Amino acid sequence: MSNFWKKLPKPFTALAPMDGVTDFVFREIVSEIAKPDVLFTEFTPSDAIVSKGYDRVIKNLKYSEKQRPIVAQIWGIHPINFYKTAKIIKKLKFDGIDINMGCPDKDVIKIGSGAALIKNKKLAKEIIEATRKGAGALPISVKTRIGFDEVSTHEWVSFLLEQNIDALSIHGRTAKEMSKSYANWEEIGKAVKLRDKLSPNSIIIGNGDVTTYKEALKKAEEYGVDGIMIGRGILINPWVFEKCLEPNKHLVTERLNLLLQHTKLFRDTYHNEKDFNTLKKFFKIYVSSFRGSVRLKMQLMKCKNYEEVEFLLLPYLSN
Repeated sequence: MSNFWKKLPKPFTALAPMDGVTDFVFREIVSEIAKPDVLFTEFTPSDAIVSKGYDRVIKNLKYSEKQRPIVAQIWGIHPINFYKTAKIIKKLKFDGIDINMGCPDKDVIKIGSGAALIKNKKLAKEIIEATRKGAGALPISVKTRIGFDEVSTHEWVSFLLEQNIDALSIHGRTAKEMSKSYANWEEIGKAVKLRDKLSPNSIIIGNGDVTTYKEALKKAEEYGVDGIMIGRGILINPWVFEKCLEPNKHLVTERLNLLLQHTKLFRDTYHNEKDFNTLKKFFKIYVSSFRGSVRLKMQLMKCKNYEEVEFLLLPYLSN
């Protein structure tokens, strides 16, 4: 199996894995309208994959062929479970495995996972090694931050690069900062220089505060990263990965048609497996920045089923 990271154009784009957002349905929508070069699943707990929680979380690893290259992101604290999960992901024919070492959620950190691994190199190393052993030829990547309580780019990134990982995604904030300050791209640039010295074959992906394709190209040129990862930017503009220097203006009908498409695919994909209300977090992505959008969004949030959503949207689509 070839390493897809080596075949990507430079600079390439990637959609950041976001729990509860970048599920199968949203990735399908994005793949159809303006696909990034790389997609990641929502982050999935390795402990659950190899336990009684399997039936509940395996749905996180659903993907379609048009989403390729698709990388499964996993998290946890037990190396043996990373090994077992990597073997499952290999059987599912993913293009790669990504280990989350950057999530700042307090519940994730509390158990020693996510960004807490920045403070536990011994365990981080064991997790990488176990994942690699289970993954076989699948490339291994890590998503992390520039530090935990304070910036520690040199020490932490150097350690990760010494593990000979295939790719490293770096969010330009510490775990303590979460998303409350500006991303520190200077530190991401330092990571690129460390890569050049310690692990020339590793791919470096920068992440933080990029909201347009034009910004992505500018950041890649200025800081030397191989790729740019966009997260919250897609919540503002679902067409953020359109390869144009000036963002296209999409009509209101395009946005609402997309919401209708998303709603129908969500219903057909999950049936009753997901609460209808979990769909509502996506409304703001499509219903914004046009006259009457606030009122429509309020009406949509009051909907109790898929039929009511469709009923509200149809008058706008028929004009």
